[in-house]
Amino acid sequence: MFCKLKNNSIIPLMAGCATLFCLFVTGCSNKNDNSASSSKKSVIQNAGSDTVVNLAQTFAEEYAKFNPAVSVEVSGGGSGTGIAALINGTVDIANSSRQMTEEEIERTKQNTGKEPKEIIVGLDALAVYVHKGNPLEQITIEQLAEIYGEGGSIDKWSQLGIYNLSCSNDEIIRVSRQSNSGTYFYFREALLGKNHDFKLGSRDLQGSKDVVELIGRAPCAIGYSGMGYGTENVKKLKIARKTGETAYGPNIEATLNGTYPISRPLYMYTLGEPTGKIKEYLDWITSDAGQKLVETCGYVPVTQKK
Repeated sequence: MFCKLKNNSIIPLMAGCATLFCLFVTGCSNKNDNSASSSKKSVIQNAGSDTVVNLAQTFAEEYAKFNPAVSVEVSGGGSGTGIAALINGTVDIANSSRQMTEEEIERTKQNTGKEPKEIIVGLDALAVYVHKGNPLEQITIEQLAEIYGEGGSIDKWSQLGIYNLSCSNDEIIRVSRQSNSGTYFYFREALLGKNHDFKLGSRDLQGSKDVVELIGRAPCAIGYSGMGYGTENVKKLKIARKTGETAYGPNIEATLNGTYPISRPLYMYTLGEPTGKIKEYLDWITSDAGQKLVETCGYVPVTQKK
């Protein structure tokens, strides 16, 4: 199991390495049987979103118990990386925390002759994190746009009406993701719309986990990441759309009823309508068994949404 929620941390296991080691040891005693078994195993290549990667690894590990004849090999790198691999036809399933663009869909069709098939595998409330010692409890989309957006006027904690005792210079340190991230893409559009960009000077990190870990060590920092990445060293802010409106926290209920303003689906894409082992795997992910793992990993099962 890859997701451990007792302290809200996510611990990946080296399942692939362990499997290779076991095959090597077995091969020493029964080489012919092992070779026959290996040749029969189907491999599904799955790559993309860093937000989805721990969930995807959990799916892969549990599915190996359900269907030992199939090995799902998971890698991250960001939504853009997974989508690029799908466009090039080098991956069976691309994970993404944003929808593919029309341009990406057309490039996929041109390169592979197949139209991408979109499957929603879970829902995520994109959380805004601050250090646990920060007195701020809630924020608005408008304020976040002023913090992150190009030309935005908010760069001090005191401008949000608080005095951050742990931050002596009052400066807000903006933590963000790299531009190939679906989380970056979605957060920017949720705050600024499609035609505006973030201001320069943020600390741009590769992984969702990296964002939360940095904020847990930096009392002056603010950043965004999936709701499943929270730790005891950070705080998730409640968010309102506008000043004067009710603020809601990133939780299952607020995600399902739409009151939390920055929630989103989590996607898996295939080349055309999935068939064979890939279809069987995706059917299992969207079944009750697979969706229980979504909740275990701190996300929202799609089976709960009407």
